[in-house]
Amino acid sequence: MSPRRSDSRDRMILSAAVLLREYGASATSIDRVLAHSGAPRGSVYHHFPGGRSQLIDEAVALAGDFIAGLIDAALRAEDPVAAVDAFFALWRDQLAESGFRAGCPIVAVAAETNDDAPQLARSAAAVFARWQEALADLFVRHGVTEQRSRRLGAFIIAAVEGAVIMCRAEQSTAPLEAAAAEIHDLLTHALRERPDAGPQP
Repeated sequence: MSPRRSDSRDRMILSAAVLLREYGASATSIDRVLAHSGAPRGSVYHHFPGGRSQLIDEAVALAGDFIAGLIDAALRAEDPVAAVDAFFALWRDQLAESGFRAGCPIVAVAAETNDDAPQLARSAAAVFARWQEALADLFVRHGVTEQRSRRLGAFIIAAVEGAVIMCRAEQSTAPLEAAAAEIHDLLTHALRERPDAGPQP
């Protein structure tokens, strides 16, 4: 039985996200996505009338939703420090399991100029903002002031993304582990300084 059209579409978006992680935006071509996904060539402009730019944009959204889901799950955690530790551990495991080939697809898009598709940079910025906001909400829920929570959210995303890039260059998880240890200590200190000793309702 042949796959449904929606299956082809989903496979192409997922393949694009995987390829972005490993090869970057400019190297994630329609041909490479078709080869990776096994989708029929005729499905490209049926599912993505905007062409490659639309496909990359939807792959960015998919990757953004995946990480946001992990952060949203952490919102229910009783220990925000442990939740952030787990976030770093997830990245460490993905780097190691991929032989340091898998980076962040959002960074892959944000780091390239994309003059022919400026909406991609806007989409990447929106994903980063969503992640930062989710982390800030986590810290506010546990009694940290809103202003500091926002700063911490931005800092954690910047630290993770920068460390992942360094890890890929160095072929080592050491930069990520160093960032994780420093942020663990920073969050522990921030939570001790909060006005209320317990989490806010």
